[in-house]
Amino acid sequence: MAFDASFQGASGGEHRFMEDPAIRVSDIRFAIDYLVSLPCVDAERIGAIGVCGGGAYTIHAAMTDHRIKALTSITGVNFDRLTREAFSEFNPVGAMEAMGKQRTAEAQGAERYVIDYLPPSVEAGREAGLTDIDVLEATDYYKTARGQKPNGATSGIFSFNSAAMGWDAFFKAEVLLTQPLLVVIGDKPGGFGAYRDGREIYGRAASQDKHIYVAEGWSHYDLYDQPEPVGLAMQQVVPFFKERL
Repeated sequence: MAFDASFQGASGGEHRFMEDPAIRVSDIRFAIDYLVSLPCVDAERIGAIGVCGGGAYTIHAAMTDHRIKALTSITGVNFDRLTREAFSEFNPVGAMEAMGKQRTAEAQGAERYVIDYLPPSVEAGREAGLTDIDVLEATDYYKTARGQKPNGATSGIFSFNSAAMGWDAFFKAEVLLTQPLLVVIGDKPGGFGAYRDGREIYGRAASQDKHIYVAEGWSHYDLYDQPEPVGLAMQQVVPFFKERL
């Protein structure tokens, strides 16, 4: 089962482009509710795979919903940490103050401020002085036919981003994350922090059956859709789930 998060893509919900980690994790729990209602599903053999931000959301969901019997995070990013650091320009308190003022203005009738996390093109990004591998490769993926979808906007409501500031996808992993875990990361670190986050959750997870695979020579967005690194990842993922589910 694959689904778009609430307020995103083809899923419903208002306000559009709202990114609330608690709701994202709740979406996963509701997806499991649906799966276990199906007669064709063995409720004792449910696994979960998350990619990028979804990787960290899946980790948190597994910590608080042990109906997930095994999980894999592929180039997972702890969105709350990213929000506090790079997205706030390492000034989270200042960012929250700005978000609060904007939300007040919107509550009083102002137009919602929807930000685009990426430049319109790789060329535009480079012209603006952007050099980070994750930003440029994300733009190449999401802003071209390679990964662009009709409802796949790379946008977020600025005033609602404060929901991520005090949240932590890995909170209590040392106690609650006990299921078999596989972490897949590339060894080319970028600004979104998947390499760092993958190493961190691998070390912190309480699971006695945990594994990390580092795809050497590949980056975060290579692991999205490039045949060779995806093939390397699947060589780990497929047997991992077969043996544990």
